[in-house]
Amino acid sequence: MDDAIVALRAGELVVFPTETFYGIAADTHMAFSVAKEISSVARILAEAFWPGPLTIVLPARAGLPHELIGPDGGVGVRVSPHPIAHALSEGLGRAITATSANRSGEAPATTLRAAREALGDEVKVYLEGGTLHASAPSTVISCNGDGYRIIRAGAITERDIIAALSKGKLE
Repeated sequence: MDDAIVALRAGELVVFPTETFYGIAADTHMAFSVAKEISSVARILAEAFWPGPLTIVLPARAGLPHELIGPDGGVGVRVSPHPIAHALSEGLGRAITATSANRSGEAPATTLRAAREALGDEVKVYLEGGTLHASAPSTVISCNGDGYRIIRAGAITERDIIAALSKGKLE
């Protein structure tokens, strides 16, 4: 863990387990601090599903590294409940940004060996988390204004999202 935190502080990449699949971590700021604005929909969904397998894409704030911003100007944020992900963030003293530990178009890595085979020496530190058994990746949802759009279906269903939003608006 210490080597991983040192690597992140030095701008290096780290592979780590999450509750779904292995991810590649890099240093950034706390989850919502990367957003220009946070809609009430995003806040309700974060409260309902974080930590957990929901990635929320929000309008990126000015000054973020270009590599973190999607083609539509959004930045994805997620809070993983996995103890290693939590320890990385806590040890660094701020949030980490992460993406799946696989090449585009390839299957997500469920073992550290698969991640290492896909990424090789481009990653400074690999953290073992055993074989991960997720049946689905995180759900990716874009939140702008009072609406949302599912970008990628995953572990959290649209029915779950609708239920959380209905409950959140009643309270």
